[in-house]
Amino acid sequence: MSLADFPRFPLLIGPSPVHRLDRLTEHLGGASVWAKREDLNSGLAFGGNKTRKLEYLVADALAQGADTLVSIGGVQSNHTRQVAAAAARAGMRAVLIQESWVDWHDPLHDRVGNIQLSRVLGAEVRLVEAGFGIGFKESWEQALAEVEAAGGRPYAIPAGASDHRLGGLGFANWVLELEAQERELGVFFDTIVVCSVTGSTQAGMLAGVAVSGKPRRILGIDASAKPAETRAQIGRIAGRTADLLGAGQPAEVLLDERYHAGIYGIPDESTLDAIRTAARLEGMITDPVYEGKSMAGLIDLVRRGEIPAGANVLYAHLGGQPTINAYTSVLG
Repeated sequence: MSLADFPRFPLLIGPSPVHRLDRLTEHLGGASVWAKREDLNSGLAFGGNKTRKLEYLVADALAQGADTLVSIGGVQSNHTRQVAAAAARAGMRAVLIQESWVDWHDPLHDRVGNIQLSRVLGAEVRLVEAGFGIGFKESWEQALAEVEAAGGRPYAIPAGASDHRLGGLGFANWVLELEAQERELGVFFDTIVVCSVTGSTQAGMLAGVAVSGKPRRILGIDASAKPAETRAQIGRIAGRTADLLGAGQPAEVLLDERYHAGIYGIPDESTLDAIRTAARLEGMITDPVYEGKSMAGLIDLVRRGEIPAGANVLYAHLGGQPTINAYTSVLG
């Protein structure tokens, strides 16, 4: 099957923009740095990378007659906020399990940012004490059973919309969208830098490259601090998505483990410095959980020459800015 054969429920407002980061490029003095902005991909609740994936999952949910999207994430999950927005747009309910994945105790951490927006969007938010993990969780399975017992028709969306049969399709399509933009711009991005935690964003890109046949390096920056689990999941989702699309074997999973700061959801000084650098040079906001860590990786890799001076490197900005509101003790 081709990507066009899979139904999509429209949540995007067109291709996410691509633009050159002129001042960051000059500041680093190496590769030419560009960004593709998933934070600007939708009119729904600040967008983000999960919105692109949810186009396929919401279409599947509606085709199955579901009336409630049930998903899971941390207290400040970007993903669950996007599920809440997609449910509102599709006229569905959303039940969100928000687990205590991050040991962070800023005032109002569980009241502001993403979780605040999910409540404004009308989702039923359930706070659960449980540690970080990318696998299937008991609290989520219990919520699915409770929706069904109450007469609802739940549709299960795992963390990050990732470990799902259709979870890699959004970013497989992203690669084909990017190729059209490259033709317009007259540029080819030999390296793409992307944050990875639950894995389907990088996995979808790898599957998209396998579909395209035009090789390029998809470099994941781990922010899970559990890179073995994340690497295995990326490989599994990439292979499954490529099979679904009738493509060849995806390239090896490249996952850099140097920038996760030792624990999921906690920024270190290099993360905070990267956030300030991108903001003060480009007016571009990145967050302390995901994009600040991948931006720290990109900056260091360009400075070290591991991304060479002649390269065109594309930073995949996956969104997540509302999270900053829950980190005022370090970003106040």
